[in-house]
Amino acid sequence: MAWFNVHSMCNKLKLLFSKSSAVPKQHKLWFSTLRPLVEGKNLILMGPPGAGKTSVGRILGQKLDSSVVDVNDDVLEKDWNMSIAKKLQDVGDEQFLEEEGKALLKFSTSGSVISLTGSNPLHSLSMEHIKKNGIVVYLDVHTQDIIDRLERMKVNRIVGQKSSTSIGDILQKRKQFYKKWHDVRVLCQAGDSVEMIADKVIDALMRYQNDKSESFISTRSTSHDLGAGKAKYFSDAVIEGLASDGGLYVPNNGLPKLTSGEWKTLVGYTYAERAQIILERCIHPVDIPAFSLGEIIERAYGENFDCRKIAPVRHLTGNQFIHELFHGPTASFKDLALQFMPHLFAYCIPKTCNYLVMVATSGDTGSAVLDGFSRLSDLDKQRIGVVCLYPENGISQVQKKQIIAILGQNGLGLAIKSDFDYCQSIIKQIFNNSDYTGFLTAEYGTVLSTANSINWGRLLPQIVYHASAYLDLVSQGVISLGSPVDVCIPTGNFGNILAAVYAKQMGIPIRKFICSSNQNNVLTDFFKTGRYDLRGRKLMQSHSPAIDILKSSNLERYLHLVSNNDNRLVKHLFVQLENQNHFHLPSNLLNRIQEDMSSGWCSEEDCLKMIHSVYESTGYILDTHTAVAKVVTDNVHDGTCPVIISSTAHYSKFAPAIFQALNIQGIKQSPLSQVHLLNSFHPLPPPHKALKLMLKKAEHKNTYVCEPDLNIVMDLVENFIQNLYLKAQ
Repeated sequence: MAWFNVHSMCNKLKLLFSKSSAVPKQHKLWFSTLRPLVEGKNLILMGPPGAGKTSVGRILGQKLDSSVVDVNDDVLEKDWNMSIAKKLQDVGDEQFLEEEGKALLKFSTSGSVISLTGSNPLHSLSMEHIKKNGIVVYLDVHTQDIIDRLERMKVNRIVGQKSSTSIGDILQKRKQFYKKWHDVRVLCQAGDSVEMIADKVIDALMRYQNDKSESFISTRSTSHDLGAGKAKYFSDAVIEGLASDGGLYVPNNGLPKLTSGEWKTLVGYTYAERAQIILERCIHPVDIPAFSLGEIIERAYGENFDCRKIAPVRHLTGNQFIHELFHGPTASFKDLALQFMPHLFAYCIPKTCNYLVMVATSGDTGSAVLDGFSRLSDLDKQRIGVVCLYPENGISQVQKKQIIAILGQNGLGLAIKSDFDYCQSIIKQIFNNSDYTGFLTAEYGTVLSTANSINWGRLLPQIVYHASAYLDLVSQGVISLGSPVDVCIPTGNFGNILAAVYAKQMGIPIRKFICSSNQNNVLTDFFKTGRYDLRGRKLMQSHSPAIDILKSSNLERYLHLVSNNDNRLVKHLFVQLENQNHFHLPSNLLNRIQEDMSSGWCSEEDCLKMIHSVYESTGYILDTHTAVAKVVTDNVHDGTCPVIISSTAHYSKFAPAIFQALNIQGIKQSPLSQVHLLNSFHPLPPPHKALKLMLKKAEHKNTYVCEPDLNIVMDLVENFIQNLYLKAQ
């Protein structure tokens, strides 16, 4: 909201919270496209004791020319005719909470700034009552800052606190209630003045009220191309996946940037807490309300991960750190997005349509998509199906077995006798075939979408783990907040590394991005020369199949970003790539890219040597993709700052290559036996339990092998839809 100054925002918010109903129609503000903003709404401040609700409320009352209600002084003590302390002493904690809630239920006002007590959110009925006519703003203060404030105020006990629990424990427990009720969150740091927090509240409210500012555009179009009534929002980008002009959706105004103080607040938070705050900034609450987003995050990053930290960062050697992204249910970094995205997708889509999500995979995406969508509710699985295309001989045996194991009620896997690029091209042809997609809609009430990283809802949660890795290094004392780091990422479709670029845009101080390729090194050549040239180049199978990709879809988003949203240039480049199999960047743009982006590639031989070398020196087994990144890191990184190497999969998924690297006999065994054999060496990182269970489940299952023929694939997709959905009447 940079184009509003504070004075202007205050004037607009005076209209918003004024008790007068005489607001001219031409100045009427809107919450969303569905619900007009009603004059006289209350502004409700919520947060722990000591958060400053009363003081901030008074300042906001002055700025907005509104009456101010402090629930302690103006509601409870008047209703009880005694002090809060005396009431608490007389009735005890549990009865106090009940009577506090009853008193709030009797209270009603409009157009006021209301400062709740720290314990009001613990009483559901009263919060439902007060929220009906108000916007709840959560003053989110770090627990330790609250403890310090309460100590200065000589408060040694708070409502609801049992004798055996500390103030810190009860404050932490209360967070779940604050998460449940807030519409808007304001991160407050130690040192923020009351005026500063009040201004933050105003900024947050203006964003909440002005959802039209957070539209999306295609990388091949401008906001002017959308026209009146055609703007695309977050839900549209998630549902459609690919823009109608063939481009990829990006935020029209870029991503929000967190301040250094806000990042500092997140250092001590869990992964899920970091995800909630980062994603709240990136997803407008009109699309996904804060509470619903919190529920999705809890389902995504709960007990389905075998590591409490979700995506931990571990020291490897020297100034190099491994970012373990493989602790999800399918042992791949794709889980970090695809345990989240299906629930997001189910929330966003209309309830009246069936949806078929189509993906192509070079290895890990397939099982991650199928697993993520299999975890939807039974009701959602009846209206959301998944079709996964993968190259029959282009992924590892373990990856293939994973896909087979997960196939169930709403999932279909098709092994195509070709490579990944062909699988991806089939999906694009299907999406662009209006006759076929129209037929599916008319005949079966089914709309197509995608869950590859071309879908913004898939790419967005990947930003979180790059930010989280940096915060973990700060938490571990490796770096101080604000110090730079480099990141090295094995790269195929360019989604993972692009998410790191977006993390930098949001304020994470990443100095260099190191793009690591295997022998399919089209990206390495591109970043060195500016030429993206597929003419005469054939895809080569490697030990690191997830990056056996020649057409990197998300490169389009990156070039749109670094060219300052030059949609005409982006459209020209990628239409030329589609038609002529090559393009060449202008030299000024290449120079700009090379300031931030380094690149390199790794041979098959060097990949295996690196696995052996790291194991011999540290006892740690790298998977083949991480080994590619480690080789490139050693070749191009200057060592002057820490480098975070993305470990994108568990080594067990590529057991034959690991055996070859470590000179272990056992390559000819079944995938399950290979994993058992690897586990017998008691390696680091430890065995992946969920992966082993998946392989056991897949032992006696097979998948469908399909000729590389578009018509055959379309027929199989239709048959799958027939079996999954009832025909539209």
